[in-house]
Amino acid sequence: MLQRMSGVFIGAFFGTVFVVANAHAPLYPALGIALRVLAVLTFAGLLTLALRAGRLSRPADGAESPRADWFRGRFAFVVGAEAVLLIGGNLALRAAGAPEQTAVAWTALIVGLHFVALSAVWKRRSIAVPGVALTALGMTGLAMAATSAVAWVPFVSGVLSGVALLGGCAYAITQTYRSAVSPRPPAAQ
Repeated sequence: MLQRMSGVFIGAFFGTVFVVANAHAPLYPALGIALRVLAVLTFAGLLTLALRAGRLSRPADGAESPRADWFRGRFAFVVGAEAVLLIGGNLALRAAGAPEQTAVAWTALIVGLHFVALSAVWKRRSIAVPGVALTALGMTGLAMAATSAVAWVPFVSGVLSGVALLGGCAYAITQTYRSAVSPRPPAAQ
């Protein structure tokens, strides 16, 4: 469970960062502050719930579950490709004279695609949901960057992407917590 939860913590942390870094003008200042505070409180709540679920989880009849090595092999390839695309794409956008707001849209697009790829690597369809949302929000932001709505790109591709990540992590942590607190059926004799 620790490996899976570490991935969820990373997602929740970056969801919080997306909101905190992008909840600014053209939003009303009070709304930006409220969104930042809500994101941080959500992260703290998710962390608390995950830690509680970890304490409540019991191994099944002393048997160790097989250790899934989630952070090697194909995972490393996906993350490496993500890093190259993030850096290379942002450099190319800057060199092409794209507005600075495209950086957050590009980041959302690539992070979203990385989640879609990881859903196949880890065989967890639930990871694809925030991945598809971030991909769509990134593409929308890139399209908006060429319009008069460019100032709203950080909200669409940043804040909404953060909300999608926090929501996906909330779902995963809630499911883990529910399975930890629900009674297990007795083992067959």
